[in-house]
Amino acid sequence: MSAELLRPDTEGLARAATLLAEGRLVALPTETVYGLGADARNDRAVAQIFEAKGRPRFNPLIVHLPDLAAARHLAVFSDAALRLAEAFWPGALTLVLPLRPGHGLSPLVSAGLPTVALRVPDHPVAQGVLSAFGGPVAAPSANVSGAVSPTRSDHVIEGLGQRIAAVVEGGACPVGVESTILGLSADDGAAPVLLRPGGLPTEAIEACLGQPLAVRDESAAISAPGQLGSHYAPGARVVLNAATPPEQGLWLGFGPDCPGAALNLSPSGDLVEAAAALFHALRQLDARAAPSEVIAVAPIPEKGLGRAINDRLRRAAAPRPDQSAP
Repeated sequence: MSAELLRPDTEGLARAATLLAEGRLVALPTETVYGLGADARNDRAVAQIFEAKGRPRFNPLIVHLPDLAAARHLAVFSDAALRLAEAFWPGALTLVLPLRPGHGLSPLVSAGLPTVALRVPDHPVAQGVLSAFGGPVAAPSANVSGAVSPTRSDHVIEGLGQRIAAVVEGGACPVGVESTILGLSADDGAAPVLLRPGGLPTEAIEACLGQPLAVRDESAAISAPGQLGSHYAPGARVVLNAATPPEQGLWLGFGPDCPGAALNLSPSGDLVEAAAALFHALRQLDARAAPSEVIAVAPIPEKGLGRAINDRLRRAAAPRPDQSAP
């Protein structure tokens, strides 16, 4: 059976909460992308996330919560972590923090690590589901593992419609790329580590902290979502930094100097607009591309949300386990 499509009204939110309480999987919109939600305390429910997505068990999940108070029951917050949460929650920021004793979460959520990734989403429908459910919800992106992330309900149904119980309709996600992830220890003397660039620009985080972020070593063991080498990938091969249209393929433009582009992430060069359009544009071009064609992407500035866009594009363009390098 295909997933139920629930309206974001009182009845729909109550139905979503009931399904989550039964240990079922429910996709819900956030400001970043649609997440595939399960009761984060239920081992069997969390295991179904990995099964439905084909996600490796060593890849941790993000736990979504209604507010900072709920998050403090699960993890130990340093002064820096509290400052960040108070400044940017609800919002597109995930904090990876030491687990608090007696947290009650399934060990599958943290992939056996002593830390947990927490976020308070800034979307009325996500907040409605969390409020109606009354517990922590583990929710990675609602797509097959490694594929393009979903920013609309039809993306979710296309990829996972036969594997999950329901999708709560919430329209297009306004941010369009996953949250920024920071790793923080209980020691305020240690610099926070950027584990994944995302929907909150690093410049804003560094301004809040008054210090630069440390950068994760890409060869280090996976400690947070979104760190797999090949990820966010369409079926067609992706080519980066294409200043002109490819000979065989479709050109995804950015800015005013791309007259031959099949699609343009932002004709005006607005990185916020580009981030919101990225995953939907990749899906559209993938549907149009012939088997031998590539998706070539115009250069994106490495600043602000451009860092998150380029991170997703580099992982989309990386050789996949079933492919040799081009």
